[in-house]
Amino acid sequence: MGPPTDTIPEDRTLPDRVDVVVIGGGIVGVSTARALADKGLSVAVCEKGVVAGEQSSRNWGWCRATHRDLRELELSLESLKLWRRIDAELGIDTGFRTSGILYAADDSQALADHEAWLERARALVGRDALDSRMVSADETAALMPGTARRFAGGIYTPSDGRAEPQRAVPAMAAALRARGVTVLMPCAVRGVETSGGAVSAVVTELGRIACSSVVVAGGAWTRYFTGSLAVDVPQLLVRSSVLRTAPIEGGPEVSACNQDVGYRKRLDGGYTIANAFHSDHDITPDSFRLFFKFLPALKSQFGSIKLGLNARFLDGLRMPRRWPLDQPTIFELVRTLDPVPNPSFNAKALAEFRAIYPALSQIREAQAWAGYIDVTPDAVPVISGVDGKPGLFIATGFSGHGFGIGPGAGRLMADLVARDRPIVNPHAFRLSRFFDGSRIEIDGGF
Repeated sequence: MGPPTDTIPEDRTLPDRVDVVVIGGGIVGVSTARALADKGLSVAVCEKGVVAGEQSSRNWGWCRATHRDLRELELSLESLKLWRRIDAELGIDTGFRTSGILYAADDSQALADHEAWLERARALVGRDALDSRMVSADETAALMPGTARRFAGGIYTPSDGRAEPQRAVPAMAAALRARGVTVLMPCAVRGVETSGGAVSAVVTELGRIACSSVVVAGGAWTRYFTGSLAVDVPQLLVRSSVLRTAPIEGGPEVSACNQDVGYRKRLDGGYTIANAFHSDHDITPDSFRLFFKFLPALKSQFGSIKLGLNARFLDGLRMPRRWPLDQPTIFELVRTLDPVPNPSFNAKALAEFRAIYPALSQIREAQAWAGYIDVTPDAVPVISGVDGKPGLFIATGFSGHGFGIGPGAGRLMADLVARDRPIVNPHAFRLSRFFDGSRIEIDGGF
């Protein structure tokens, strides 16, 4: 079972019409709805299961600028500004705290990689915009009190933070409801209607909602849904495994990772722990359809992705590519993806945490879970309109970065929908980059 997530009451009362329908009640969908509402637009969020039931509640909870892909860096910095204001502006507690994030270098090569990233990041945004700094071996030890490991040093960003994924998005959605935003759940969207080639409505399991724009922010489901609209979104899924521990005294406050483990302190006094750079890819028919687009990423991540063939391959073969809108769909059949975690990955991560902090060796696992991360060929999200389909927008492929940059991504998406000046340059996030001959590059951020 997935992590315990705060819930909000069901609402299945459809409005006749709104300006924008957002498909997906995760961090990006809810953040988009908030930004649209702030612009004075009427919005309905349609979530087929529960708000934040999938990856938005299953991630590490890191909110960072450190080691972002440089194409995401400005958006990450804007997101951190928004994270710092969300609680006060909405009157909620997302669990966000400015705690700092440390990437500890296991050796001199890792340290050089961190320094190279920092030089490029400063050249892009300027020294004043980013407070990341290189730290020595002694400084790293001070940021990891009780460590038994002598690291070569690291890169540390004091302004990075952490939040509680299981509470953040439901709290945001509840606050939006209180301000008049429609958040429908469970309410699966089956398809999109057009008039004269432009978006005119969505068809849900509960009926039709007229609208002039649709934002598809369906996470792991986005490629499948947009495929029925004849829109090709190159996206595959990786399965990330995570665990949480029981509360323990005396642990580190600064979130950190090295090559084997990433962790953050939770508000309950326990830790969220994961294998830092290892995950599973369950092979599906799309793995073959998109093989050549993802080949550069596969080469660059060789050894960190474990390929597996299981029931999901047959499930993918059986899934229809088109479906009638007046009959139940798989979106109603599978309300929430709840994959099985990889116990070996979690065990290795917990063992590494205990080795780094021997005084905490009695720490115990309280729960384990997994989630499907939507990944693009260049590991950079799509935040974009769709050429030739007026009123259709897509926000997906956040490649494990969605929770941290979700508020900024939602603001950018709202800017595009409303045709306002965008919070950051959206060029790097356009869907067309995968089809217009642009060179798809794999950045050194991670």
